[in-house]
Amino acid sequence: ERINLERSLVALLQSGCERVVLGYTERREHYGKEYSQGVENVGYDAIEGLASAIFPRTVKLRDFPWNGWLNAAAPAPPSSAWNPVVGGFGDVFGRLVWWAIADPALFPSPHGGGWIENRVNASVAKTGRPLAVPEDALIPEPGSGRLVPVGRGKTAALRIVYRVRNSAFHDGTPMSVADVLYAYAFAAAWGAGAAADPDVAAATALARERLRGVRVLRVETETLASGEDKLNYEVPVVEVYLDVDSGGEAAMVAPPWSTLPWHLLALLEEGARRGVFALSGAGAARRGLPELDPVRNAAIVRKLGDLSRELEERAYVPPALAPYVNADEARNRYRRLREFQAAHSHWLVTNGPYLLDRWDGSKAVLAAFRDPSYPKGLGSFNAHAVPLKAYVTRIERRSYGAEVYTETEWLERLGRDVRIVRGSFAMKLAERLTSAGASPAPVCHYLLIGPEGAVATAGAARAGGAGACRREFPRPGGRPGPGGYRLVVAS
Repeated sequence: ERINLERSLVALLQSGCERVVLGYTERREHYGKEYSQGVENVGYDAIEGLASAIFPRTVKLRDFPWNGWLNAAAPAPPSSAWNPVVGGFGDVFGRLVWWAIADPALFPSPHGGGWIENRVNASVAKTGRPLAVPEDALIPEPGSGRLVPVGRGKTAALRIVYRVRNSAFHDGTPMSVADVLYAYAFAAAWGAGAAADPDVAAATALARERLRGVRVLRVETETLASGEDKLNYEVPVVEVYLDVDSGGEAAMVAPPWSTLPWHLLALLEEGARRGVFALSGAGAARRGLPELDPVRNAAIVRKLGDLSRELEERAYVPPALAPYVNADEARNRYRRLREFQAAHSHWLVTNGPYLLDRWDGSKAVLAAFRDPSYPKGLGSFNAHAVPLKAYVTRIERRSYGAEVYTETEWLERLGRDVRIVRGSFAMKLAERLTSAGASPAPVCHYLLIGPEGAVATAGAARAGGAGACRREFPRPGGRPGPGGYRLVVAS
Protein backbone atom coordinates (compact mmCIF):
# COMPACT_ATOMS: atom_id res chain seq x y z
CA GLU A 1 0.00 0.00 0.00
CA ARG A 2 2.82 2.39 0.88
CA ILE A 3 4.63 1.70 -2.40
CA ASN A 4 1.44 2.23 -4.41
CA LEU A 5 0.89 5.57 -2.68
CA GLU A 6 4.48 6.61 -3.37
CA ARG A 7 4.14 5.69 -7.06
CA SER A 8 0.85 7.60 -7.29
CA LEU A 9 2.49 10.65 -5.72
CA VAL A 10 5.31 10.59 -8.27
CA ALA A 11 2.80 10.27 -11.11
CA LEU A 12 0.80 13.23 -9.78
CA LEU A 13 3.93 15.36 -9.40
CA GLN A 14 4.93 14.58 -12.98
CA SER A 15 1.51 15.11 -14.50
CA GLY A 16 1.64 18.90 -14.41
CA CYS A 17 5.32 19.38 -15.09
CA GLU A 18 6.18 22.20 -17.49
CA ARG A 19 9.94 21.70 -17.10
CA VAL A 20 11.91 18.49 -17.29
CA VAL A 21 15.47 17.64 -16.35
CA LEU A 22 17.66 17.45 -19.45
CA GLY A 23 20.81 16.32 -17.69
CA TYR A 24 23.02 16.46 -14.65
CA THR A 25 26.42 17.84 -13.86
CA GLU A 26 29.06 16.25 -11.68
CA ARG A 27 30.70 17.86 -8.69
CA ARG A 28 34.33 16.86 -8.26
CA GLU A 29 36.25 16.97 -5.01
CA HIS A 30 39.98 16.35 -5.06
CA TYR A 31 42.33 14.48 -2.78
CA GLY A 32 45.90 13.25 -3.12
CA LYS A 33 46.44 9.52 -3.37
CA GLU A 34 50.14 9.41 -4.24
CA TYR A 35 52.53 7.56 -1.99
CA SER A 36 53.67 8.73 0.49
CA GLN A 37 51.82 12.04 1.00
CA GLY A 38 48.44 10.79 -0.13
CA VAL A 39 45.43 9.14 1.47
CA GLU A 40 43.38 6.02 0.79
CA ASN A 41 40.09 4.45 1.85
CA VAL A 42 38.36 7.79 1.26
CA GLY A 43 34.67 7.59 2.14
CA TYR A 44 32.28 10.23 0.88
CA ASP A 45 28.57 10.96 0.88
CA ALA A 46 26.78 10.90 -2.48
CA ILE A 47 25.17 14.28 -1.71
CA GLU A 48 27.44 16.01 0.81
CA GLY A 49 30.76 14.85 -0.63
CA LEU A 50 33.77 14.76 1.68
CA ALA A 51 32.23 17.10 4.27
CA SER A 52 30.22 14.23 5.71
CA ALA A 53 30.20 11.80 8.63
CA ILE A 54 31.76 8.95 6.69
CA PHE A 55 34.94 10.76 5.57
CA PRO A 56 36.81 11.09 8.90
CA ARG A 57 35.74 7.55 9.82
CA THR A 58 37.34 5.89 6.81
CA VAL A 59 40.19 8.03 5.43
CA LYS A 60 43.71 6.69 6.08
CA LEU A 61 47.15 8.11 5.46
CA ARG A 62 49.09 6.00 2.98
CA ASP A 63 52.49 6.43 4.61
CA PHE A 64 51.88 6.87 8.36
CA PRO A 65 48.38 5.55 9.08
CA TRP A 66 48.91 5.72 12.85
CA ASN A 67 50.76 8.93 13.61
CA GLY A 68 50.82 11.17 10.55
CA TRP A 69 49.04 14.39 9.70
CA LEU A 70 46.04 14.73 7.43
CA ASN A 71 45.64 18.18 5.88
CA ALA A 72 42.16 19.11 4.65
CA ALA A 73 41.31 22.45 3.06
CA ALA A 74 37.88 24.08 2.78
CA PRO A 75 36.95 26.54 0.01
CA ALA A 76 36.29 29.37 2.49
CA PRO A 77 36.83 30.23 6.17
CA PRO A 78 34.09 29.28 8.64
CA SER A 79 31.16 31.65 8.49
CA SER A 80 28.62 30.11 10.88
CA ALA A 81 28.89 29.74 14.64
CA TRP A 82 30.45 26.58 16.04
CA ASN A 83 27.28 25.90 17.97
CA PRO A 84 27.06 22.28 19.16
CA VAL A 85 23.43 22.55 20.34
CA VAL A 86 21.49 23.33 17.16
CA GLY A 87 22.06 24.98 13.80
CA GLY A 88 25.81 25.48 14.02
CA PHE A 89 28.67 24.33 11.80
CA GLY A 90 26.62 25.27 8.74
CA ASP A 91 29.45 25.75 6.23
CA VAL A 92 31.88 23.28 4.65
CA PHE A 93 34.68 24.13 7.09
CA GLY A 94 32.37 23.70 10.06
CA ARG A 95 30.85 20.46 8.80
CA LEU A 96 34.30 18.90 8.41
CA VAL A 97 35.11 19.82 12.00
CA TRP A 98 31.76 18.74 13.44
CA TRP A 99 31.61 15.36 11.74
CA ALA A 100 35.12 14.60 13.00
CA ILE A 101 34.61 15.55 16.65
CA ALA A 102 30.96 14.59 17.18
CA ASP A 103 29.46 11.12 17.25
CA PRO A 104 25.76 10.81 16.39
CA ALA A 105 23.68 7.81 17.42
CA LEU A 106 23.12 7.00 13.74
CA PHE A 107 24.10 8.82 10.56
CA PRO A 108 22.76 8.76 6.99
CA SER A 109 23.92 5.96 4.73
CA PRO A 110 26.38 7.66 2.37
CA HIS A 111 25.35 5.87 -0.83
CA GLY A 112 21.67 5.09 -0.40
CA GLY A 113 18.60 5.40 1.78
CA GLY A 114 18.47 4.46 5.42
CA TRP A 115 20.79 4.95 8.36
CA ILE A 116 24.01 3.44 9.68
CA GLU A 117 24.07 2.48 13.34
CA ASN A 118 27.00 4.20 14.98
CA ARG A 119 26.72 4.44 18.77
CA VAL A 120 23.44 2.56 19.28
CA ASN A 121 21.94 -0.73 18.14
CA ALA A 122 18.17 -0.59 17.76
CA SER A 123 15.60 -3.38 17.81
CA VAL A 124 12.08 -2.29 16.86
CA ALA A 125 9.04 -4.17 18.18
CA LYS A 126 5.69 -3.39 16.57
CA THR A 127 2.59 -5.52 17.18
CA GLY A 128 -0.04 -3.69 15.13
CA ARG A 129 -1.99 -2.86 18.27
CA PRO A 130 -1.33 -0.34 21.05
CA LEU A 131 1.46 -1.27 23.46
CA ALA A 132 1.12 -0.54 27.16
CA VAL A 133 3.81 1.84 28.37
CA PRO A 134 5.23 0.73 31.77
CA GLU A 135 4.11 2.95 34.62
CA ASP A 136 7.69 3.57 35.75
CA ALA A 137 8.86 4.73 32.32
CA LEU A 138 9.93 8.37 32.33
CA ILE A 139 8.64 11.30 30.31
CA PRO A 140 10.11 14.85 30.41
CA GLU A 141 7.77 17.66 31.41
CA PRO A 142 7.42 20.34 28.69
CA GLY A 143 8.99 23.60 29.79
CA SER A 144 10.79 22.25 32.86
CA GLY A 145 12.46 19.09 31.55
CA ARG A 146 11.81 17.28 34.85
CA LEU A 147 11.69 13.51 34.32
CA VAL A 148 8.47 12.12 35.79
CA PRO A 149 6.84 8.65 35.66
CA VAL A 150 4.44 8.08 32.79
CA GLY A 151 1.77 6.62 35.08
CA ARG A 152 -1.07 4.24 34.32
CA GLY A 153 -3.01 3.72 31.15
CA LYS A 154 -0.54 5.12 28.62
CA THR A 155 0.00 3.37 25.28
CA ALA A 156 2.34 3.67 22.30
CA ALA A 157 2.48 2.34 18.75
CA LEU A 158 5.87 0.68 19.05
CA ARG A 159 8.76 -0.08 21.41
CA ILE A 160 12.42 0.24 20.49
CA VAL A 161 15.16 -1.35 22.57
CA TYR A 162 18.53 0.40 22.20
CA ARG A 163 21.91 -0.89 23.24
CA VAL A 164 23.95 2.25 23.89
CA ARG A 165 27.73 2.15 23.39
CA ASN A 166 29.12 4.33 26.16
CA SER A 167 32.62 5.80 26.19
CA ALA A 168 34.60 8.62 27.77
CA PHE A 169 34.08 12.23 26.77
CA HIS A 170 37.03 14.30 25.62
CA ASP A 171 37.46 15.79 29.10
CA GLY A 172 37.96 12.31 30.53
CA THR A 173 34.59 11.97 32.24
CA PRO A 174 32.86 8.62 31.60
CA MET A 175 29.51 8.64 29.87
CA SER A 176 26.64 7.46 32.08
CA VAL A 177 22.89 6.93 32.09
CA ALA A 178 22.54 10.54 33.21
CA ASP A 179 23.99 11.76 29.89
CA VAL A 180 21.50 9.61 27.98
CA LEU A 181 18.48 10.83 29.93
CA TYR A 182 19.47 14.48 30.00
CA ALA A 183 19.15 14.75 26.23
CA TYR A 184 15.38 14.22 26.64
CA ALA A 185 15.19 16.67 29.55
CA PHE A 186 17.09 19.36 27.62
CA ALA A 187 14.80 19.01 24.57
CA ALA A 188 11.67 19.37 26.73
CA ALA A 189 13.03 22.31 28.73
CA TRP A 190 14.12 24.38 25.72
CA GLY A 191 11.61 23.10 23.17
CA ALA A 192 8.44 24.24 24.97
CA GLY A 193 7.30 26.83 27.48
CA ALA A 194 8.09 30.51 27.95
CA ALA A 195 11.86 30.04 27.69
CA ALA A 196 11.72 27.89 24.55
CA ASP A 197 14.36 28.50 21.90
CA PRO A 198 12.80 28.54 18.40
CA ASP A 199 15.50 26.43 16.73
CA VAL A 200 15.66 23.90 19.57
CA ALA A 201 11.86 23.65 19.42
CA ALA A 202 11.92 23.02 15.67
CA ALA A 203 14.76 20.49 15.83
CA THR A 204 13.14 18.46 18.61
CA ALA A 205 9.48 18.82 17.59
CA LEU A 206 9.06 15.31 16.18
CA ALA A 207 10.79 13.61 19.12
CA ARG A 208 8.79 15.56 21.70
CA GLU A 209 5.52 14.95 19.86
CA ARG A 210 6.04 11.20 19.41
CA LEU A 211 7.84 10.21 22.62
CA ARG A 212 5.65 8.28 25.06
CA GLY A 213 8.20 7.02 27.54
CA VAL A 214 11.83 6.06 28.24
CA ARG A 215 13.02 3.36 30.61
CA VAL A 216 16.53 2.17 31.42
CA LEU A 217 16.26 -1.61 31.66
CA ARG A 218 19.80 -2.38 32.84
CA VAL A 219 23.47 -1.61 32.29
CA GLU A 220 25.43 -4.53 30.87
CA THR A 221 29.18 -5.04 30.65
CA GLU A 222 30.75 -6.26 27.44
CA THR A 223 34.32 -7.57 27.46
CA LEU A 224 36.62 -7.43 24.45
CA ALA A 225 39.81 -9.49 24.61
CA SER A 226 42.77 -7.85 22.90
CA GLY A 227 45.78 -10.13 23.27
CA GLU A 228 46.49 -10.42 26.96
CA ASP A 229 44.43 -7.32 27.73
CA LYS A 230 40.70 -7.24 28.34
CA LEU A 231 38.65 -4.12 27.72
CA ASN A 232 35.32 -3.71 29.50
CA TYR A 233 32.55 -1.57 28.04
CA GLU A 234 29.41 -0.37 29.79
CA VAL A 235 26.30 -0.80 27.64
CA PRO A 236 23.04 0.72 28.94
CA VAL A 237 19.98 -1.05 27.54
CA VAL A 238 17.19 1.49 27.11
CA GLU A 239 13.65 1.03 25.82
CA VAL A 240 11.87 3.92 24.13
CA TYR A 241 8.13 4.03 23.44
CA LEU A 242 6.95 6.06 20.45
CA ASP A 243 3.72 6.88 18.64
CA VAL A 244 4.85 6.47 15.04
CA ASP A 245 3.22 4.48 12.27
CA SER A 246 6.27 2.88 10.65
CA GLY A 247 9.27 1.15 12.18
CA GLY A 248 11.57 1.79 9.21
CA GLU A 249 12.74 5.25 10.30
CA ALA A 250 11.54 5.03 13.89
CA ALA A 251 14.98 4.41 15.39
CA MET A 252 16.00 7.95 14.36
CA VAL A 253 13.06 9.74 16.00
CA ALA A 254 14.27 9.85 19.61
CA PRO A 255 17.35 7.69 20.22
CA PRO A 256 18.75 7.68 23.78
CA TRP A 257 21.96 9.47 22.97
CA SER A 258 23.84 12.74 23.35
CA THR A 259 27.19 13.65 21.85
CA LEU A 260 27.52 16.37 24.54
CA PRO A 261 27.95 15.53 28.25
CA TRP A 262 25.23 16.61 30.66
CA HIS A 263 27.55 18.94 32.57
CA LEU A 264 28.41 20.86 29.38
CA LEU A 265 24.71 21.17 28.52
CA ALA A 266 24.01 22.40 32.06
CA LEU A 267 26.76 25.03 31.70
CA LEU A 268 25.40 26.19 28.33
CA GLU A 269 21.88 26.36 29.75
CA GLU A 270 23.09 28.58 32.59
CA GLY A 271 24.77 30.90 30.10
CA ALA A 272 21.56 31.15 28.07
CA ARG A 273 19.43 31.81 31.16
CA ARG A 274 21.72 34.66 32.23
CA GLY A 275 21.67 36.30 28.82
CA VAL A 276 25.30 35.65 27.92
CA PHE A 277 24.21 34.16 24.59
CA ALA A 278 21.28 32.42 22.91
CA LEU A 279 21.27 28.70 22.16
CA SER A 280 20.59 29.18 18.45
CA GLY A 281 20.74 31.69 15.62
CA ALA A 282 16.98 32.28 15.66
CA GLY A 283 17.05 32.73 19.43
CA ALA A 284 19.92 35.19 19.10
CA ALA A 285 18.01 37.26 16.55
CA ARG A 286 14.90 37.28 18.72
CA ARG A 287 16.68 38.21 21.96
CA GLY A 288 19.36 40.49 20.53
CA LEU A 289 22.18 38.33 21.90
CA PRO A 290 25.19 36.64 20.33
CA GLU A 291 24.69 33.06 19.18
CA LEU A 292 26.42 30.35 21.21
CA ASP A 293 29.96 29.67 20.02
CA PRO A 294 32.10 28.08 22.76
CA VAL A 295 35.23 28.13 20.58
CA ARG A 296 35.61 31.25 18.45
CA ASN A 297 33.74 33.85 20.52
CA ALA A 298 36.33 34.98 23.07
CA ALA A 299 33.79 36.81 25.25
CA ILE A 300 31.60 33.72 25.53
CA VAL A 301 34.61 31.50 26.27
CA ARG A 302 35.67 33.83 29.09
CA LYS A 303 32.20 34.14 30.66
CA LEU A 304 31.68 30.37 30.53
CA GLY A 305 34.85 30.09 32.59
CA ASP A 306 33.32 32.17 35.39
CA LEU A 307 30.06 30.21 35.24
CA SER A 308 31.79 26.82 35.27
CA ARG A 309 33.75 27.78 38.39
CA GLU A 310 30.50 28.79 40.09
CA LEU A 311 28.74 25.56 39.12
CA GLU A 312 31.68 23.52 40.39
CA GLU A 313 31.61 25.30 43.76
CA ARG A 314 27.85 24.70 44.03
CA ALA A 315 28.19 21.10 42.75
CA TYR A 316 25.21 21.99 40.58
CA VAL A 317 23.04 19.11 39.35
CA PRO A 318 20.08 19.88 37.06
CA PRO A 319 16.79 18.98 38.80
CA ALA A 320 16.04 16.32 36.19
CA LEU A 321 19.22 14.42 37.16
CA ALA A 322 18.91 14.64 40.94
CA PRO A 323 18.18 10.86 41.28
CA TYR A 324 21.17 9.93 39.10
CA VAL A 325 24.06 12.28 40.02
CA ASN A 326 25.55 13.12 43.41
CA ALA A 327 27.41 16.27 44.42
CA ASP A 328 30.88 14.71 44.26
CA GLU A 329 30.36 13.48 40.69
CA ALA A 330 28.99 16.86 39.61
CA ARG A 331 31.93 18.72 41.16
CA ASN A 332 34.39 16.35 39.49
CA ARG A 333 32.73 16.78 36.10
CA TYR A 334 32.91 20.58 36.18
CA ARG A 335 36.53 20.39 37.30
CA ARG A 336 37.41 18.09 34.39
CA LEU A 337 35.59 20.42 32.01
CA ARG A 338 37.58 23.43 33.25
CA GLU A 339 40.84 21.50 32.95
CA PHE A 340 39.97 20.64 29.34
CA GLN A 341 39.28 24.31 28.59
CA ALA A 342 42.56 25.36 30.17
CA ALA A 343 44.42 22.90 27.94
CA HIS A 344 42.58 23.63 24.67
CA SER A 345 41.15 27.18 25.12
CA HIS A 346 37.58 26.18 24.27
CA TRP A 347 34.55 24.36 25.74
CA LEU A 348 33.67 22.02 22.87
CA VAL A 349 33.71 18.65 24.63
CA THR A 350 32.11 15.70 22.79
CA ASN A 351 32.58 11.93 22.54
CA GLY A 352 33.65 11.59 18.89
CA PRO A 353 36.68 9.92 17.30
CA TYR A 354 38.65 13.22 17.21
CA LEU A 355 38.89 16.13 19.62
CA LEU A 356 39.43 19.78 18.76
CA ASP A 357 42.97 20.32 20.04
CA ARG A 358 43.10 24.01 19.14
CA TRP A 359 41.78 26.73 16.87
CA ASP A 360 44.18 29.51 15.87
CA GLY A 361 41.82 31.68 13.82
CA SER A 362 42.62 30.14 10.44
CA LYS A 363 42.92 26.41 11.00
CA ALA A 364 41.52 23.78 13.33
CA VAL A 365 43.92 21.16 14.64
CA LEU A 366 42.24 17.87 15.51
CA ALA A 367 43.75 15.01 17.49
CA ALA A 368 42.70 11.38 17.36
CA PHE A 369 40.85 10.45 20.54
CA ARG A 370 42.64 7.25 21.46
CA ASP A 371 40.76 6.23 24.58
CA PRO A 372 40.31 2.50 25.29
CA SER A 373 36.63 3.04 26.04
CA TYR A 374 35.88 4.26 22.51
CA PRO A 375 33.87 1.38 20.99
CA LYS A 376 34.41 1.86 17.25
CA GLY A 377 37.66 0.27 16.13
CA LEU A 378 39.75 0.79 13.01
CA GLY A 379 37.99 -0.47 9.92
CA SER A 380 34.47 -0.30 11.40
CA PHE A 381 33.22 1.67 8.37
CA ASN A 382 35.56 0.40 5.65
CA ALA A 383 32.68 -1.18 3.76
CA HIS A 384 31.28 2.31 3.08
CA ALA A 385 34.50 3.78 1.68
CA VAL A 386 34.08 2.18 -1.77
CA PRO A 387 30.43 1.58 -2.70
CA LEU A 388 30.17 -1.83 -4.35
CA LYS A 389 27.29 -2.63 -6.67
CA ALA A 390 25.52 -5.65 -8.09
CA TYR A 391 24.00 -5.80 -11.56
CA VAL A 392 21.08 -7.68 -13.04
CA THR A 393 22.35 -9.52 -16.13
CA ARG A 394 19.23 -11.46 -17.13
CA ILE A 395 15.81 -12.56 -15.92
CA GLU A 396 14.34 -15.97 -16.80
CA ARG A 397 10.67 -16.81 -16.37
CA ARG A 398 9.82 -19.94 -14.39
CA SER A 399 6.57 -21.74 -13.64
CA TYR A 400 6.78 -20.53 -10.04
CA GLY A 401 7.89 -16.99 -10.88
CA ALA A 402 11.34 -15.90 -12.03
CA GLU A 403 15.06 -16.32 -11.55
CA VAL A 404 17.16 -13.15 -11.61
CA TYR A 405 20.87 -13.57 -12.49
CA THR A 406 23.41 -11.06 -11.24
CA GLU A 407 27.03 -10.03 -11.32
CA THR A 408 28.73 -8.37 -8.38
CA GLU A 409 31.66 -6.09 -7.64
CA TRP A 410 34.42 -6.76 -5.15
CA LEU A 411 37.73 -5.24 -4.19
CA GLU A 412 41.13 -6.58 -5.13
CA ARG A 413 44.26 -5.21 -3.48
CA LEU A 414 47.39 -5.02 -5.63
CA GLY A 415 50.24 -3.93 -3.41
CA ARG A 416 49.13 -0.57 -2.04
CA ASP A 417 46.44 -0.06 -4.68
CA VAL A 418 42.84 -1.26 -4.65
CA ARG A 419 40.70 -1.80 -7.71
CA ILE A 420 37.05 -2.75 -8.25
CA VAL A 421 36.47 -6.00 -10.13
CA ARG A 422 33.14 -7.13 -11.57
CA GLY A 423 32.20 -10.73 -12.22
CA SER A 424 30.17 -13.78 -11.29
CA PHE A 425 29.23 -14.08 -7.65
CA ALA A 426 29.61 -17.84 -7.92
CA MET A 427 33.19 -17.42 -9.13
CA LYS A 428 34.02 -15.04 -6.32
CA LEU A 429 32.43 -17.38 -3.79
CA ALA A 430 34.55 -20.28 -5.04
CA GLU A 431 37.70 -18.18 -4.71
CA ARG A 432 36.89 -17.38 -1.10
CA LEU A 433 36.24 -20.97 -0.03
CA THR A 434 39.89 -21.42 0.95
CA SER A 435 40.38 -17.97 2.48
CA ALA A 436 39.04 -16.10 5.49
CA GLY A 437 35.91 -14.01 5.27
CA ALA A 438 32.73 -14.33 3.29
CA SER A 439 31.82 -12.65 0.03
CA PRO A 440 28.58 -10.70 0.45
CA ALA A 441 25.70 -12.14 -1.57
CA PRO A 442 23.79 -9.72 -3.81
CA VAL A 443 20.20 -8.86 -2.90
CA CYS A 444 17.51 -8.41 -5.55
CA HIS A 445 14.83 -5.84 -4.72
CA TYR A 446 11.71 -6.28 -6.81
CA LEU A 447 8.25 -4.95 -7.62
CA LEU A 448 5.59 -7.07 -9.37
CA ILE A 449 3.26 -4.63 -11.13
CA GLY A 450 -0.21 -5.77 -12.15
CA PRO A 451 -2.12 -5.03 -15.36
CA GLU A 452 -3.71 -1.91 -13.86
CA GLY A 453 -0.38 -0.45 -12.81
CA ALA A 454 -0.74 -1.26 -9.10
CA VAL A 455 1.97 -3.11 -7.21
CA ALA A 456 0.84 -6.67 -6.55
CA THR A 457 3.80 -7.58 -4.35
CA ALA A 458 7.21 -6.23 -3.41
CA GLY A 459 10.20 -7.39 -1.45
CA ALA A 460 13.79 -8.57 -1.60
CA ALA A 461 15.50 -11.90 -2.22
CA ARG A 462 19.11 -12.83 -1.47
CA ALA A 463 21.04 -14.61 -4.21
CA GLY A 464 22.11 -18.21 -3.78
CA GLY A 465 25.53 -19.72 -4.44
CA ALA A 466 25.08 -19.45 -8.20
CA GLY A 467 24.38 -15.72 -7.95
CA ALA A 468 20.70 -16.07 -8.90
CA CYS A 469 17.77 -14.71 -6.91
CA ARG A 470 14.81 -17.12 -6.92
CA ARG A 471 11.49 -15.37 -6.61
CA GLU A 472 8.18 -17.24 -6.26
CA PHE A 473 4.98 -15.31 -6.79
CA PRO A 474 1.89 -16.86 -5.13
CA ARG A 475 -1.25 -17.15 -7.24
CA PRO A 476 -4.73 -17.11 -5.71
CA GLY A 477 -6.43 -20.52 -5.81
CA GLY A 478 -3.33 -22.15 -7.22
CA ARG A 479 -4.23 -21.03 -10.74
CA PRO A 480 -2.09 -18.89 -13.03
CA GLY A 481 -2.88 -15.22 -12.61
CA PRO A 482 -4.02 -12.99 -15.45
CA GLY A 483 -1.39 -11.81 -17.90
CA GLY A 484 0.17 -8.38 -18.18
CA TYR A 485 2.32 -8.48 -15.05
CA ARG A 486 5.67 -6.69 -15.13
CA LEU A 487 8.63 -7.49 -12.90
CA VAL A 488 10.89 -4.58 -11.96
CA VAL A 489 14.21 -5.59 -10.36
CA ALA A 490 17.20 -3.72 -8.95
CA SER A 491 20.20 -5.35 -7.34
